[in-house]
Amino acid sequence: MENLFILIPVVLSFFILVMPTGTRYYYTLSVTVLTIVLTALPAAQVLMNPGSIPILFHLPGPSGSVTFTIDNLSAFFVLVTNFTVLTGLLYAKGYLLSYRRTKTPAQFALHYFSYVWLHFSMLCVLMVHDGTVFLVCWELMAVSSFMLILFEAEKRTTLKTAVNYLVQMHIGLVLLVIAFLVVEAGTGQFGFDGLTAYFSGHPNAPVFLLFFAGFAVKAGFIPFHTWLPEAHPAAPSHVSGVMSGVMIKMGIFGIVRVLTYVQSDAYLIGIIIMITASLTGLYGIIMSVIQSDLKRLLAYSTIENVGIIGMGIGLGAMGMGLHQPALVLLGFGGGLMHVLNHSLFKSLLFYGAGSVYKTTHTRNIAQLGGLIHRMPRTAGLFLFGSVAICALPPLNGFISEILIYYGLFTGLHSASVFQSLSMLMVILALALIGGLAVFGFSKAFGLTFLGTTRSKIHFEENAVTPGMLFPKLLIAMVILLIGLAPVLFLSPLLVMIGDQFHVSPQPFMAPLFQALSKISLVGIILLLLTAALLALRSLVVKPATTVYGPTWGCGYTAATPRIQYTPDSYAGNFTELANPLLHTRTEYRPIAEEDIFPAKRSFIIRTADIFGTATRKILDFLMLALKKIARLQTGNIQHYVLYAFVFMLIIFVLLYLKIL
Repeated sequence: MENLFILIPVVLSFFILVMPTGTRYYYTLSVTVLTIVLTALPAAQVLMNPGSIPILFHLPGPSGSVTFTIDNLSAFFVLVTNFTVLTGLLYAKGYLLSYRRTKTPAQFALHYFSYVWLHFSMLCVLMVHDGTVFLVCWELMAVSSFMLILFEAEKRTTLKTAVNYLVQMHIGLVLLVIAFLVVEAGTGQFGFDGLTAYFSGHPNAPVFLLFFAGFAVKAGFIPFHTWLPEAHPAAPSHVSGVMSGVMIKMGIFGIVRVLTYVQSDAYLIGIIIMITASLTGLYGIIMSVIQSDLKRLLAYSTIENVGIIGMGIGLGAMGMGLHQPALVLLGFGGGLMHVLNHSLFKSLLFYGAGSVYKTTHTRNIAQLGGLIHRMPRTAGLFLFGSVAICALPPLNGFISEILIYYGLFTGLHSASVFQSLSMLMVILALALIGGLAVFGFSKAFGLTFLGTTRSKIHFEENAVTPGMLFPKLLIAMVILLIGLAPVLFLSPLLVMIGDQFHVSPQPFMAPLFQALSKISLVGIILLLLTAALLALRSLVVKPATTVYGPTWGCGYTAATPRIQYTPDSYAGNFTELANPLLHTRTEYRPIAEEDIFPAKRSFIIRTADIFGTATRKILDFLMLALKKIARLQTGNIQHYVLYAFVFMLIIFVLLYLKIL
């Protein structure tokens, strides 16, 4: 009973539905902050004190006490989740201002309520071991995020996207239920605690792959990713930031949690994860590069980063199978560090995309351009996030990827030819992903913020409020801090990994931290040199008057926005090279020789997700089958009696044949 205080935010959340319009946001913020305090303090206590025992909360339930456990693995994810949820809610205040003209107070109340419950459900997923409670929390997470995606349900595409998302989440749920049932059949325990006994007496790979498939739907590994590039653009930008930043990481958490129980087949599991992750990263960044919708570009980039995280996790699992502690620490260390880093720069980029959308009312890069003059702070922060996501020093993305590289090169020096070749192929895949990320985000930033506007756009003045800039600045500060002082964050993370996977991190921490300290020093010097050059430039140009003019047209004085790169032309050569992997269709009617005065032409390149196309075909087939089955509903009572009779006859035959 002494732990019932943790239920206070849950009870308070229901008052969001009846709060006055003027105070509803601040009340929601208060409930969220209270939740963060009640969970972040014990999480920080567990994570920052090596060797401390997990903190338990025992709450009464319908069938007995329910235990919520904060161990050091869940503590790490709790802290990451809380920070992103807080920045998302801070950003939401300004982002949702314009919707007051079109949304009712009840719709706002439901949106805030769903946001708070998404937060609750994610925290519960991280803290429960009982299978039934875990699945209930998993379902709450799906339903609450479904309601958040539906914020603009008046748009038919949004409604269709939300339903597709919910269906795919339930496919993942079914896979998890099957996995837990298999464990229960072997041990009598329905939950994570039964995995130790099950894995000790059964082959580990089959059941792990069931869990992996269920969690991969949420995480966005291919081919389970098809909901992600549709749902993120449909959701409001603060929701996109939270979904991409932390909600999909619940799938990563589930995979790592199951791996902590694995006792055999770890090498095989690691190989499978590594292959899946490499394909996910490559496919994600290829699809990201060719997108014209800014939020879809970021969504596919999320898939790419899930692949990078998976590479680290796969490397760690291989280290488990090979009994090589260095691979375990560097693999899981790089993968989980990238969980933190991606939650930061991807939420920053989605908030930046949201600011662009609120100012211009479009996400189509082909219509944008020159926004750096109207939105200099947003442009600067978007560039900052782009540098971080491209893993360029001295920001945080560089730190996590260098750890994965370090682990891969460590595994490269192996007596096994297969292992060396595997590591080499993953190194090449990671390098290719990094190069394409730079290409893709130079397109995203350059075509959105540089040059001149490509179409007539009505710019909404003061659409980006100071409240929308503050959370982005807060995220940028943490990104820079990780890039310049990675040891502060990596030290407790490596201790946690050592504790979860039963390896000693101490022999590896000193040389690793020494190398990272040198990287930090170089980063600090680079920043100081940049600051000095900017200060010198300011002194030089200060006496002069700065004059702004049109973008230089290379001597051509009749320039128009049409001569600039478009998203298709920027990525045109790459699209041709990657065409075997893409489903590309060109829409263009050529000009014939006899057309002296040709009519207006358009040139459109449409690229579809091959996995998404396959998924839609399957769903269309199922819908057609359901429509045919629906013909059985004739409305005639005699037919319904006949159906019941046929059903009983089938049961009788099966019993007679001893099939049932």
